[in-house]
Amino acid sequence: MTGGLLLVHAHPDDESITTGGTIAHYRRRGVPVTVVTCTLGEEGEVIGDEWALLGVDHADQLGGYRIGELSRALAALDAGAPRFLGGAGRWRDSGMAGTPSAENPRAFVNSGPAAVDALTEIVLELRPDVVVGYDPKGGYGHPDHIRAHEITTAAVHAAAEKGWDTPKFYWTVTDADILRLHTTALARRTVEGLPGALPPGWRLPAADELACVPSRTVTATVDVSDVLAAKRAALRAHATQVTVAPSGREFALSNNIAQPVLPEEHYVLVRGERGPIGADGREHDLFAGIARFGDIRR
Repeated sequence: MTGGLLLVHAHPDDESITTGGTIAHYRRRGVPVTVVTCTLGEEGEVIGDEWALLGVDHADQLGGYRIGELSRALAALDAGAPRFLGGAGRWRDSGMAGTPSAENPRAFVNSGPAAVDALTEIVLELRPDVVVGYDPKGGYGHPDHIRAHEITTAAVHAAAEKGWDTPKFYWTVTDADILRLHTTALARRTVEGLPGALPPGWRLPAADELACVPSRTVTATVDVSDVLAAKRAALRAHATQVTVAPSGREFALSNNIAQPVLPEEHYVLVRGERGPIGADGREHDLFAGIARFGDIRR
């Protein structure tokens, strides 16, 4: 089936962290969803000892293992099987800026026009109504996220020249005010010793440490409160990379910095026409104004 929602992510786990609720939300409403992942996440830092030797300094088998994690996460979100840009293993996780891994000819940051061509083919094949990618900073600045932004933007434009002008193109972002509200609540629970306090060994994020954008720039909010169980299950599936707090309210990466599991996910519309908006001046449906799925989402 063509149409629906296409999301482009850099590594396994990104789809669950930033858009897991949105994926589950639309799948529950019968909308086709495709997640394209650009690398296997070979350079990820492994949490715990059980799978630590799969990392790049030992067996260098982490990428293959993370295919399984991604498969389980997508199953939890009812989003089908993994689909890797160019095929599994075509481009490698580049690691952080300035590291030797970024010099690998197969590193995603070195993917050149071939990555744009590969994604353009997918857009022309699926003819999605909505495409979701990253903002120019790639969220938190990882080189692969920035590269994913570049190729998604280029592919949407290239596909338009070849016959499919995607009706709506969004960036996935996090609303700074909502993020602050939830981290402040976590800090209060921790100080007062209330249920849902910060797990041992974790720490609260410093001011401006977590990636977010000013609230005034957000154009769409998707309420995912009814599918948080699915999002948490997807996050838990990425066990080498993500730990979910016992309360289910927060998660952490290998740095043990607590991040809230938000009941809403945020977007910026960068191509296409805004649909009906709410009292807050935002869309509350990425498909707003697109007739094809208007009845399915109700």
